Amino acid sequence: MAPAPTADIELSSLASSTTSSTTSAISGSDSVSPVSSAASSVVLKRAAASTALKPKRPVVLQAVRFVTFIVYFTSAVLTINFTQLLGLPIRLISKDWFHAYVDYTKQSFGLVLATVTQWWSPTPVHIVGDRSVAGLMRRTEDGRLATKFGDRVVLIANHQIDSDWLYMWWIAYTGKHHGSIYIILKESLKNIPFIGWGMQYFRFIFMSRRWENDESRLKKSLGEISNDLQWPAWLLIFPEGTNFTQDGINKSQKYAQKFNFQEPQHLLLPRARGLYFVLRNLNVPYLYDCTVAYEGVPRGGFGQDYFTLPSIYYQGRPPKSVHMHWRRFPRSSIPLDDESEFERWLQKLWMEKDELLESYYVNGHFDGEELVDTEVRLKKKREVLQVYAVPVAFFLCVNVAWKAWSLISR
Repeated sequence: MAPAPTADIELSSLASSTTSSTTSAISGSDSVSPVSSAASSVVLKRAAASTALKPKRPVVLQAVRFVTFIVYFTSAVLTINFTQLLGLPIRLISKDWFHAYVDYTKQSFGLVLATVTQWWSPTPVHIVGDRSVAGLMRRTEDGRLATKFGDRVVLIANHQIDSDWLYMWWIAYTGKHHGSIYIILKESLKNIPFIGWGMQYFRFIFMSRRWENDESRLKKSLGEISNDLQWPAWLLIFPEGTNFTQDGINKSQKYAQKFNFQEPQHLLLPRARGLYFVLRNLNVPYLYDCTVAYEGVPRGGFGQDYFTLPSIYYQGRPPKSVHMHWRRFPRSSIPLDDESEFERWLQKLWMEKDELLESYYVNGHFDGEELVDTEVRLKKKREVLQVYAVPVAFFLCVNVAWKAWSLISR
């Protein structure tokens, strides 16, 4: 079996820009078979797609967007880091109080993500689902999405571009669980200044992609989440382990050949072990599956060639729209008694997701029972201020205490 997958959240380019402002070809043989010709055709289409011209904003506008984004995002991240630092003594007083405080800081970062998307990258979102999620998603009177997925769930999704995780966090926000999310990440991300430190505080799970090292770490983290039954928990994992890229396809093809799996056209093969371990060790009633696609990425194209975190937020080139298709699986319906059987189940699920994406590329949308047209935005404008509430209160208290001391010591 392959090592456990991780959510390959590439924050490095965004973080390095933020902190600095403030601080393939397929090899062939002599004979060309129909299969290799088809594969070569797909590669050529993807190469052509990736080199297509992309619209750019005027330089002055890009500069304004860059500066304003850097100022807000950096100040918000540093404020959250300071808030986290202020809360460390609570850990010595009460475990439950500290848990609530950690969730509060996660809420704050979730609000930051929603804010930067609403202000710097407004994007229509089209959401559908099958009958399993009927009644769990609705459009509010003011046009927002409201979800009722439950308090303790596991979320999985295909991994197209670096902002996938952001939209999943927003989904948690629509269900009032943006402070309850946990994400499985690759280990290198915890070393990103400020952002990575904050993620460690959030109790996100960092994986080295070596199962002999990750198993005990994952078991410990899942045990802590399982023991806190009174607290909601949304665990997000990307079973593909990385973005959909040519390099990922090459590795996926080798994996398929090794285990004799069918290869999807629009996805990478998922790695079963990590998700199997999560579902075996985390007591949740449902697994939610999201198939995500981005308008503006053509058939055969790679999302990362069109939409990166810097291009979305700095340059003002977000996807024209985001499309999601949701399904829900009761834990009792998933084969968890045998890992091989679970892997076959997951591969079948991924081929179904591939069919959904094929339908999307043909029709321009997903088909489903539920349909919600919305956008990423905050419920109330004043939520922006939550990020700064604790530090402001702290400094006000310090100021009052200092003046009181000055009066007493006269």
